[in-house]
Amino acid sequence: MTAKNEATKTPTLDESIEPTPRAASAETMKAIVQTEYGSAPEEVLLFEEIARPTIGKDELLVRVRAASVDRGTWHLMSGLPNLMRIMGFGFRRPKQPNPGRCVAGTVETVGQGVTEFKPGDEVYGTCDGSFAECARAQVGLLALKPANLSFEQAAAIPVSGVTALQGVRDRAQVQPGEKVLIIGASGGVGTFAVQIAKAFGAEVTGVCGTAKMDLVRCLGADHVVDYTRDDFAGGEQRYDAILDIGGNSPLSLLRQALTPGGRLVIVGGETEGRWLGGFDRQIRAMLLSLLVSQKLGILGAKENAADLSVLRELLETGKLTPAIDQTFPLSDAPAAIRYVQEGHARGKVVIAV
Repeated sequence: MTAKNEATKTPTLDESIEPTPRAASAETMKAIVQTEYGSAPEEVLLFEEIARPTIGKDELLVRVRAASVDRGTWHLMSGLPNLMRIMGFGFRRPKQPNPGRCVAGTVETVGQGVTEFKPGDEVYGTCDGSFAECARAQVGLLALKPANLSFEQAAAIPVSGVTALQGVRDRAQVQPGEKVLIIGASGGVGTFAVQIAKAFGAEVTGVCGTAKMDLVRCLGADHVVDYTRDDFAGGEQRYDAILDIGGNSPLSLLRQALTPGGRLVIVGGETEGRWLGGFDRQIRAMLLSLLVSQKLGILGAKENAADLSVLRELLETGKLTPAIDQTFPLSDAPAAIRYVQEGHARGKVVIAV
């Protein structure tokens, strides 16, 4: 495990670490395996040698070089809230025996129907089972890796970056000159949302804890609010758009901070409830939006190659930089998930393969 970045460092490349050794057999690979739900990563995730995946005619086999962890990884692993199981992730046990989703690597094999990529292409995106040496992927969920990024940096982007882009651009519809408040600005999605909102010409205020304020300033936020000391809705400032990423503020408080015609986008916001886990607040927001002038909505991000290409342009022009906190080897994936679960991460946590 690498040492945690100091608060004063800029959010660029994490120091590289030795990759996990490759499996000796061409037919097998090292991978994280999960056969049952559980909230303790060390208890339900095993590091084993398994058969390499096979691909269909419209799929690719990617030699994984790096993957990343987000809050959704823990949900896939734990099966919580229980609503996820009803939605098709597996009722008694996970359908996907590997909770990894983000991937960056090299195309090793392409199916007969694939024309968009060729072996040797460096790609990034999402797939099932990325906590492994190889992963099967769909064409529509991958894009060419930004040329100026390492594999570790690229792996930090897909889920969090696409979520931030769709939140800022599509749901909040941020315009140049608008005032935007981002709650949870130091997290995986938040660090991208701050930079994307700035790239769209907004005046950005980020909300985070004391220890992470320097990071959010470094990302380009015009103002930073320490939620442990200050109330973001307590003053006279009103915002054209608010992205609530992982917060649990009451809707009344969020509305108080909005302009009369402002837009609220709830990206996260979790509780300890085993069945809804915070979705009840999102449901209330959608219902209340029918009765008030403010637009109160939620975001269900959709992974796609087109948005990955948009992000690649922002990344290659220097308008967007992944903030990486720590990098773990594949064998330490449970520790990486634990680190994110406990709220320590400043930006993204990456797994090097």
